[in-house]
Amino acid sequence: MTSNPALGVVFHWLGGLASGSFYVPFRAVKRWSWETYWLVGGCFSWIVVPWLLGSQMTSDLIGTLHETPWRTLWWVYFFGVLWGFGGLTFGLTMRYLGMSLGMAMVLGYCAAFGTLIPPIYHGAFFSSVLPSRSGEVIVAGIAICMAGIAFAGKAGMCKEREMSEEQKKAVIKEFSLKKGVLVATFSGVMSACFSFGLDAGAPIRELTLKRGTSTLWQGLPILVVLLLGGFTTNFIWCLILNIRNRTGYQYISSQIRNHHPSREEELIIETATDAPSEEVVAALPALKEEPERAPMLNNYLFSALAGTTWYFQFFFYTMGETQMGAYKFSSWTLHMASIIIFSSLWGIALNEWRGASTRTKGWLALSLALLVASTVIVGYGNYLGTLPQTAAR
Repeated sequence: MTSNPALGVVFHWLGGLASGSFYVPFRAVKRWSWETYWLVGGCFSWIVVPWLLGSQMTSDLIGTLHETPWRTLWWVYFFGVLWGFGGLTFGLTMRYLGMSLGMAMVLGYCAAFGTLIPPIYHGAFFSSVLPSRSGEVIVAGIAICMAGIAFAGKAGMCKEREMSEEQKKAVIKEFSLKKGVLVATFSGVMSACFSFGLDAGAPIRELTLKRGTSTLWQGLPILVVLLLGGFTTNFIWCLILNIRNRTGYQYISSQIRNHHPSREEELIIETATDAPSEEVVAALPALKEEPERAPMLNNYLFSALAGTTWYFQFFFYTMGETQMGAYKFSSWTLHMASIIIFSSLWGIALNEWRGASTRTKGWLALSLALLVASTVIVGYGNYLGTLPQTAAR
């Protein structure tokens, strides 16, 4: 199967759309605490759907994983666990820095580390990426993406400055630049571990291809192991919250008991790969009144739908990665840019920026223009990499 970077960019855009939209079905979940619906949805995100699609779309999934060296399985799983810790600290970043500055910092770290560390680790960045014309174009696209993320943060901070004092206090109750920068750095690097896990799973790709799996689906077996690591972190945290908040009964009973969210519950597990979605959904119009009892069937169905939608961001990511040629490490930049693009478009469509000054909207427009341009440039750089005569300067 030959590479098609243009098609790869489209796949990454679809993944960004899934990431920016997955929280919408959660709005239909009623009378459940966050930890309950997050874990139910997560079971589909990290366990059910990865195994289901992996089994159906690859050749002998179980045999492939059984043949994979334990060292490879361990590192892929371990990076999934670390990615989960990035989610734990993402909530703290929002608490100390606010939505806009916090997200810009975490996404910036995540995009930079997740994109550049794998080729640097393998010794390819300085030996084959930078010396080539296509590599130079891709690096330029990555730099433009980073600038777009920075301007997105600038737009958000301008918007926050235009809020009233009461609104500011509601958004950032515990602002602390020193704590926020430290936590944002940790969260961004840990969130980038998802990219490291995909890279560490290269032997799994080789094995599943040998067993006859189509090139397009070669990344699905890696997701089975990587997301199991993410499930571990999420499961432990949600279980702790179920116990502390006494909400474990919600999985089996529709009865409503008094529930007051604790401080710990506010530290929801979200990562740089999905966090914008909830804030976008918060801007949607309120639904009808809460029912007297939890609608169990609906809650399970909509949580499953949300979890499945979340998984599709990486389903399309692995598809896009197969189309990027020799410089597939750039897929991480495309993914991060796509998430911000579609999350911002959601916010615009829902009038989240209504009332903002012309200057603030200008920063947002510049951010979106740079992010869209970065995906085109990175895609073009990968296209150049498919042309033998342009591989080297």
